[in-house]
Amino acid sequence: MTPSLNVGSQHRWLLSLITLTVVLLSLAPSLRLLVEALSDLGQGSESPLWKVLNAASTWRALWHSVYTSGLGMLIALVLGSLFAFVITLTDIRGKAWLVFCFMLPMMIPPQVTALSWLQLFGPASPLLKSIGMAPPLGSPQPLYSAEGIALLLGIQSAPLVFLALRTSLISLPRELIEAARISGARQAQVWGQIILPVTRHGLIAGAAMAFISSLGNFGIPAMLGIPAGYYVLPTLIYQRMASFGTGVLAEMAALSLLIGVLALAGVALQQYWMNRSRFGLGGHSGRSHDFTLGRFRPVVTTVLVGVLLVILVAPLAALVVSSLVPAMGVPLSVDSVTLNAYHEVIGRQGATWRAVRNSLWLAGGAALVLMLCSLPLAYRLQRLPPRLQQLTLSAIELPYALPGVVLAIACILLFVRPLPLINVALYGTLGLIFVAYLARFLVVCLKPVSASLAQLDPSLEEAAQLAGAGPWRRLTTIVLPLIAPSLFAGGLLVFLLAVNELTVSALLWSAGNETLGVLIFNLDEGGESVLASAVSVLVVVMVASLMLSLSLLAPRLPKGVVPWLG
Repeated sequence: MTPSLNVGSQHRWLLSLITLTVVLLSLAPSLRLLVEALSDLGQGSESPLWKVLNAASTWRALWHSVYTSGLGMLIALVLGSLFAFVITLTDIRGKAWLVFCFMLPMMIPPQVTALSWLQLFGPASPLLKSIGMAPPLGSPQPLYSAEGIALLLGIQSAPLVFLALRTSLISLPRELIEAARISGARQAQVWGQIILPVTRHGLIAGAAMAFISSLGNFGIPAMLGIPAGYYVLPTLIYQRMASFGTGVLAEMAALSLLIGVLALAGVALQQYWMNRSRFGLGGHSGRSHDFTLGRFRPVVTTVLVGVLLVILVAPLAALVVSSLVPAMGVPLSVDSVTLNAYHEVIGRQGATWRAVRNSLWLAGGAALVLMLCSLPLAYRLQRLPPRLQQLTLSAIELPYALPGVVLAIACILLFVRPLPLINVALYGTLGLIFVAYLARFLVVCLKPVSASLAQLDPSLEEAAQLAGAGPWRRLTTIVLPLIAPSLFAGGLLVFLLAVNELTVSALLWSAGNETLGVLIFNLDEGGESVLASAVSVLVVVMVASLMLSLSLLAPRLPKGVVPWLG
């Protein structure tokens, strides 16, 4: 049993105060957004909400969002299921590297994914020019379309399906499979009558996560949709805010409310279907089921490697080639290869180092603050009654569950005026982006810490308590050293997600306060695709290095903390 905190003690009140403050800060932006969106309803058709609901552009963008997200979800289901079933259930070789490479697209910023695919296709592609396969000049870019957006959304969110389905497959008891085989069931019967029905809740969860993630994605629809005049809800908000500024905040709050309701409806539907398809399983779980591929193993391996070559290697190769040529449309050769783009972005452009500095400061600061908050917060949460614990966790998860553009609008509404009492204005400063990151990524840092705390043997703390150690001493001398790897992993995950973040910062940045994600987006939007490619290559190298660091740390972490090694 977990040692409790004494009623009325200073430690209990302080930890409760930290928890209450965090919950209020998590809920405040959403509540402010709700109030603004529903304001002036008494004006009837002139109220912001009715104006938004009566605009044809709203329903057009809503349909575009549903269409691209739905199609992207289907693509993610195909890709994620293929890799999850083969890697988890068969004896294919090189599983660790296959998983690492398949997870990489999810960790690469969406705008970098979009840029790399744009460099792969189209008449100006340096890679296609180099191998003589470029389409004629004047040919349309095939990715500037709804289907192009859906394809990249599907590739970006396929790892979510993989993770959800893999968790279900690992928990599938081996006895079920063995009993079916002993009874004479054929391979197809085992798959169709046992594996698929038993793991359907994993498929539902993965599909829902892919849909919600695609719905809130900004980078891909912005880089592929805006040039073609194809707007989804997040890009419609961005376009209105870029055109009219804070003068349309009330209408943008109503639009954000629409996206938020869609996302939360998706979460609720996911929970409903998962509850309907959930059932108890007996037997031993936690081990993969090595279906022998036999003579088909080279074929299956070739298929998986081929998919990775198409969705990961080819776009990244196009990105690297584009960063090594003097201009778009120039083929790469011994005579044309140059590092000028890297010299330009690293040595001459002050904006690059400013964006790097801002991103590192924001991501590093957010990771550090959240690491400091997560331990006392998780410690107090573990001692709350189950229902109150669930409610508190739901409040903390809300900013992460909502699409980034919704959180950005909510933060603008909350901080557009100077803070009362201290009269400090956050709007237009890095401080506002920092606050938004704290709210958005708190749950990312908190979950590994909570998981690690739940695995600690309570007898350690009980022994220290009997020896006279108070809560603070137990927390710092017993709990902290034991969960330090999880705390570090949580901070590293926050850093990984925040350093390339675009959706929130696209609406909150101002001149001199750009981040790496905003810099890449602005360079490409301004026609500097070669420079954008060079910055993107550096970002991909950084992301891959951080993922490798987490993989090396994984043996010292609780199972499931590193998502791609779960």
